[in-house]
Order: sequence, then structure tokens, then C-alpha cells
Amino acid sequence: MTHKERFIKTLKCEKIGGEVPTFELVFFLTMEAFGRLHPSHRAYYQWNQMSLNEKKLHMNDIADLYIETAKRYGHSAIFVHGAPGGDFDNVVEMLQLIREKSGDEYYLMMHGDPTWAIPDGDSMFEFSEKMYEAPEELNEESERRLEGALEFARKLDDRGHLLDGFTLCSDYCFNVNPFFSPEKFDELIVPYLKGVIDGYREMGYYTIKHTDGNIMPIAKQMADCGPDAFHSLDPQGGVSIPELRKLIGDKIALCGNVNCGLLQTGTDEECKADVMRSLREGMDRGYGYIFCTSNCAYTGMPLERYEMMIDLWRQYGNYDLKK
Repeated sequence: MTHKERFIKTLKCEKIGGEVPTFELVFFLTMEAFGRLHPSHRAYYQWNQMSLNEKKLHMNDIADLYIETAKRYGHSAIFVHGAPGGDFDNVVEMLQLIREKSGDEYYLMMHGDPTWAIPDGDSMFEFSEKMYEAPEELNEESERRLEGALEFARKLDDRGHLLDGFTLCSDYCFNVNPFFSPEKFDELIVPYLKGVIDGYREMGYYTIKHTDGNIMPIAKQMADCGPDAFHSLDPQGGVSIPELRKLIGDKIALCGNVNCGLLQTGTDEECKADVMRSLREGMDRGYGYIFCTSNCAYTGMPLERYEMMIDLWRQYGNYDLKK
């Protein structure tokens, strides 16, 4: 099977045997690993002044970097951060380039979450007031955002279904609790989360729902919206794979749970123990687990720690070793 085929079977909670799939929502450590800025960190202030040849060189370099990262670290999936210039045709070209260069080896995904996330500090008071005083205004905006997300997916579908799925990256939770109460989550998030997942599924796209923090009070509500997988499973937010499985059952795949904080600041022994715990708990059922960090390989995380994590996955992240 290709990496893509293994990844999709895992999203469908089918047994695959052999290597547990892995990926990162973002691998920001490309400067240290490859001597090149991550595509989302690059500034293209002169994009509109570039010659066609310059633009092609940049697009090819970005596509190559995504693929080189996946090859070096055994990733089965690539999260594509749009494209320079930001317009739809450039996104299509980027996806086509990755497909052409990789031979359809990898599962390709992009962000596609129209639901509300935790507001930033500048707008938190206003948003919080509106949740209780004028929730209908937020829901009207959610309807517009939902239709925009589905329209983007339809346009991609018309270009040949270049993408395999969407990762829904709106964060709902702090480490101690969700920003939204269960009641407000039902009112403001659930209809639109379910709507976008159902809409993507009708077009043949898979969905992974990402959110950091303590998801446990709203995990069942998220699961009832029908995503193919949860991503993050943040141990810094108290999320345990066995406890989450008790809440949501075994028909939703799980991605993550390696403690990012430990990878950055813990000892080698603590990091190794946490990686092994994640593998052991994730692989326990023999299917439906994708190995990765509890957030991403973010700027500031030591590359050697990430590579140590991957080395342990290569040694022990194999279902056949459990037999």
C-alpha cells in the first residue's frame, strides 16, 4: 500500500498491519532540517512583480520541501498551507505539483474549518458578550462561513479532486477546560461542525478535527458530528487515549498524544517514556491510530528531540511487533 492508502484505511479504522502511520499537522523545523524556511513562514511581498519563471521556481521549491519532509520522517500525509499569492489558481497549481512529483504517494490535506475558535485577546470580550446577547448574529456569520468552506471544496472537486481531506483547525479549548460551555457548544458550533463534515463527506473528502487543550467535556459532542479522526489529544490538557476511547467509542481514529511540552523542555528519559506511552495506548486496539505530536513540530522545538521521537516510532510503531 502507498502511504496515502495506509492513512485512509486508518482514518476508516480498518486494520492495516505493519507500520503505524505518522504525520505532522505542521513541521516548522525545515530551516534546521533542510536549510529552508517553512512555506508558511516565507514572505512573498514581491509575488506580483515576479516573472513567470520566478513564480514557478518558488512553487516547485515549496512542493519539493513538503515532499522531502514527508520522505525524511516517514510521514503518510502532507498538510498544505495554501500557496504564494493566495489565490485559488495558485492553490490548485501547488496541489497539482505535489501530486505530479510524489506520484500520489501521500494523503493531502488543507485547513477547512468554518466554526468559531477561541477568540484572540482583542476580541474576546466582545465575542463573549455576543455569545449570550446576540447568538443569532454569530450563527448567521457561521452560515456564511460554512457555505464559503463548502464552495471552496466544490471548486477543488471540479479541478479533479486534488485534495484527500480537510483538517478542521479551529481550537475550542484551553488546557483546563473548553472556551465554550457544552450548551453554547451545542448552539454555536455543533450545527456548523456537523454541516461542514457532512458536506465534505458528500464530496468524498475525509475530515480530521483538530483542537488542543482539554476536549473531554465536549468530546462526545464533537464525535457526534462525525469526523473521521480527532487530532491533538493534548496530554497537557489532560486528554488520555484510553479515557477518550471510553467516551467516543472505537469508530473515530485518533491522531497524536505525544507531549509537545516534554519534547521541548523535558529530559531525554521523560520524552522517550512519553513517546512509548503514546504508542502503547494508541496501538492498543490494533487499528485507528496515527502517531504524531500533540500539536505540531513548532518553531523552538529541538530538531533532535523530534528525530528521537521518529526513531522510536520506526523501532516500535509497528502493529506486527505486538503479535
